[in-house]
Amino acid sequence: MTVYNAGLIIGSIASASINRRLASALVKLAPQADLNLTEIPIAPLPFYSYDNDGSIPAEAAEFKAAIEAADGIVIVTPEYNRSVPGVLKNALDTASRPWGTNSFAGKPSAVIGASVGAIGTAVAQQHLRSILSFLASPELAQPEGYLQMRDGLIADDGDVTDASTEEFLLSWLKAVHTHIAKSLSTEV
Repeated sequence: MTVYNAGLIIGSIASASINRRLASALVKLAPQADLNLTEIPIAPLPFYSYDNDGSIPAEAAEFKAAIEAADGIVIVTPEYNRSVPGVLKNALDTASRPWGTNSFAGKPSAVIGASVGAIGTAVAQQHLRSILSFLASPELAQPEGYLQMRDGLIADDGDVTDASTEEFLLSWLKAVHTHIAKSLSTEV
């Protein structure tokens, strides 16, 4: 089976983010799904402004190049005020500009997230899917990945302590692999 290299965007820049722990778990499990996940950091990105479209900041150019080099993108998002974090929206705006240079166009994507609440980032993911749709990124529709994080579910090093959660994450990653494969096979 083909191994795909997927970029990993973590929508939180907090060092103790539960979504960073979820991302660590995905990185550990990914080889079992024939995926390599490599973080594409968003913290270094300047705020997007069209004033810079004529001379893209180096951090933005590197970010766009990393997305373009990946076979697909996995986004792990928290939910802030029933939407995506501002740093994640800034990253998506940066990747899609200047007009005509959208790094997400045709790039397969998948979204997952964790929260302490029962709906596990569902509203943020719906907003994110709307943005990705506008960016022409083919999205993994099923299975959806909403995790309710509880103490000890995922250790700081990414070890998943619950067998059913680990099984779900692995099946989700396998679906990501299939989605990337199908998306790449339909490219003209």
